[in-house]
Amino acid sequence: MKVAPSILAADFANLAADVARVADVADLLHVDCMDGHYVPNLSIGPPVVKSLRPHTDLFLDCHLMVDNPGTLLAGFADAGADGCTVHIELGDPRVLFDEIRALGMRVGLSLEPQTPFDAVAPYLAEIDLLLVMSVHTGFGGQPFIAEVLDKVRAARVAIDERALPVEIEIDGGIKIDNAHLAVEAGVDILVSGTGIFGADDPAEAAREIRAAGTK
Repeated sequence: MKVAPSILAADFANLAADVARVADVADLLHVDCMDGHYVPNLSIGPPVVKSLRPHTDLFLDCHLMVDNPGTLLAGFADAGADGCTVHIELGDPRVLFDEIRALGMRVGLSLEPQTPFDAVAPYLAEIDLLLVMSVHTGFGGQPFIAEVLDKVRAARVAIDERALPVEIEIDGGIKIDNAHLAVEAGVDILVSGTGIFGADDPAEAAREIRAAGTK
């Protein structure tokens, strides 16, 4: 089980310093990229990833909540992103998968809380990461939607039955008190933003989330 602090909840004026605070306890960093169209909010893009890359060796896991991810993939690759995740709600993602791989990044596919698992099931053999959203995309600090764990369970069964090298990631409302529920359902990677960077000691919060997930 891995922990991925989400920098959306970090202090952007001191981003490198905030990342350094969790570097020893994080397995990867989750980077939420919003365009103000797919979701109403606007967050960060390749320039921030490029500025962060020299300050960390952690895997930069970029979640693209954007209408036209294909126009940004090369920019994220050039900036130093290690993986890009796109949304099934945009339509058939195979062309995007091909471009992500051609650019040397890991392929991720995400689905919103209201989207059924069946929508992503046909693509499991073509991805490295399945991101199950446990809040509605676009805003940090939302409460965890426990009902999405049924999709996690379905994904876990499908992945294990076919012995696919796909990690299941969950993002949204993950805190110390619910981390174990996600892991018990089959999650491999816990993303937490305010649960980590909103704490007085982000590193200790990350440790506690990992410990809660392993109980």
